[in-house]
Amino acid sequence: MATNDLGPERRERILQAVRDRGTVRVSDLAEEFDVSAMTVRRDIGALAEEGRLERIHGGARLRGGHVAEEPLPEAKTLLNPVAKSAIARAAAARISPGEVVGIGSGTTALAFARQIVKVRDLTVATNCVPVAQVLWESSSAKVVLTGGDRTPSEGLAGPIALQALEHLHLDTVVLGTHGLDIEAGCTTPNLLEAQVNRAFLQRARRSMILADAEKWGVVGLTTFASISDMDVLVTDPALPASACEALEAEGVEVVVAD
Repeated sequence: MATNDLGPERRERILQAVRDRGTVRVSDLAEEFDVSAMTVRRDIGALAEEGRLERIHGGARLRGGHVAEEPLPEAKTLLNPVAKSAIARAAAARISPGEVVGIGSGTTALAFARQIVKVRDLTVATNCVPVAQVLWESSSAKVVLTGGDRTPSEGLAGPIALQALEHLHLDTVVLGTHGLDIEAGCTTPNLLEAQVNRAFLQRARRSMILADAEKWGVVGLTTFASISDMDVLVTDPALPASACEALEAEGVEVVVAD
């Protein structure tokens, strides 16, 4: 019986694109093949299960490297900038004047920092030098910057950073994540950053995770927050409805940025 399933053909084309380019992005493939990003992610997942390529943050590449390793900041800024800006605005709208806010490292966290510069009377604790610089230059917020060793995400980590956070009391902590999975939770390939993120979460009354839809299903080396540790997820409309339902069933408030 004839079939109209174009999945196998599309997967072969995806595999050929990976062979030609070395690394491909989900968003680029979705536009190229005129399908949804979720369809591409499923295709990549199927090819990864067959051992034909490796799934990485936001896309795929040829087998042979470390899975889901951390992109450099310059590369991360090119991933979903429109979605990150919308997510940052939606998250900033949930911050009230006078709050004590913790902000982690990463490009989405930096976008969030740029959106809260006009919120009055904030106190911000961060381990991210660019976040601190934005707030120092453009806001009246009181800024506490941890010390520590610099990480690939422009964060500060290690014993000094952990000690700086030990006695703080935060109203809200805002963190980006390398990957988000219903089983693995929020993950990162950087063990030192994971330690700092856990410390932030322990010191806050409310946790807000910022993650564009392409983070869904990506699993990094280590978990820094389980789904039960999340109070709010701010994401974009591309996150599948099934993912929203699964997260909400676990008690997470899902905010979809326009």
